[in-house]
Amino acid sequence: MLETEVAELLKPSGLSPTQYNVLRILRAAGKEGLPCGQIARRMLTHDPDVTRMLDRLEARGLIARRRDQADRRVVYARIAADGARLLQGLDKPVLQLHREQLGRLGKGQLRVLSNLLRKARERTK
Repeated sequence: MLETEVAELLKPSGLSPTQYNVLRILRAAGKEGLPCGQIARRMLTHDPDVTRMLDRLEARGLIARRRDQADRRVVYARIAADGARLLQGLDKPVLQLHREQLGRLGKGQLRVLSNLLRKARERTK
């Protein structure tokens, strides 16, 4: 339900939650960007076809890609100016939505929720 609300908020910008996540990862990565494999590992939800998603973001001018000069098999992606502007315009609305979704929980409850979600993601050995 929470993610559905995020998807609805992002819809007018033409982004899916997964694309939004990739743009946020790349914004945090800075000017150099990240190899595509690292982007895939950092994603909240794993997309089996990260390359095609990056193709779509690049076609919209939201990211740029380049091959590593030392190892041409490695492709780096970085956020483009248009992608950074799009994210900047979404920062406040997304924060407001999260406040509406979780604002009734106190700091202690949020900490417990975070810990429970972290435990749910852990793999048993």
